Amino acid sequence: MTDKKEPLLSGIPSDLPPSYETAQQTPKRLPPPPPFALPFLQTLRTKRVILASQSPRRRQIIAFLGLPHIEIIPSDFAEDFPHTQPIEYVMATATQKAQDVYAREILNEEKGEPALILAADTIVVEPLSGAILEKPRSEAHHIAMLKSLRDARVHKVFTAIVAMAPLSSARDPGYAIETAIEETEVRFDADVTDEVILAYVRTREGVDKAGGYGMQGLGSILVEGIEGSADNVIGLPLKTTLKVIKTVLARADDDERLGSDAEDEEEDEE
Repeated sequence: MTDKKEPLLSGIPSDLPPSYETAQQTPKRLPPPPPFALPFLQTLRTKRVILASQSPRRRQIIAFLGLPHIEIIPSDFAEDFPHTQPIEYVMATATQKAQDVYAREILNEEKGEPALILAADTIVVEPLSGAILEKPRSEAHHIAMLKSLRDARVHKVFTAIVAMAPLSSARDPGYAIETAIEETEVRFDADVTDEVILAYVRTREGVDKAGGYGMQGLGSILVEGIEGSADNVIGLPLKTTLKVIKTVLARADDDERLGSDAEDEEEDEE
């Protein structure tokens, strides 16, 4: 008679989770998703597209659209419009960014004119005073800024998006332009202590961000919740950006057909 011992794990499913040692190993990088198969994006994939911004957050977000020929060409505009009206300020700034890059690149003989120029500007508005909060200028300013947002509890983030596309008809002014503004309400956690704020400030994560915090990173510990688009707070609302791109390309295409129709009518009259 054979003394056959049953395995100790008999009856336990074989698809157990990996061991802690295995789980702690660096996972393989996943391949990028396939391109977003929208017709108006597919037409841009063989053309020159410019993002008129040096923001790494905007570059990361726009990369989701799968535009292989996108160029990062920031504007030289001083962004010195008056801060009296936040909505007017953010839209005027984003528009000037787009027009500044358009004026420089439309006559680029080496690369050719761009099919699309996209610009954006994001501001944080402190609700009690209505002040536009720019990037922090010093550690003391940074601490004071975050404390004011915590004490106010709720503030708003506005992003203006501007898209420009050249008209094939070359009719004045030579381009189609489409704009939009996205608004998101952000609630800071009232229980965030001064100690936490100081520790966050000293990470320097928020030094290059309007409002002094990055919701996509460690700055999320300051935020209790939001109402609206999360990527708007990061710097570029992707859903609204898609709508603006689609609309401006359609307008540029319509203008080309209108120009052709007008020429045909003139020939008929002759």
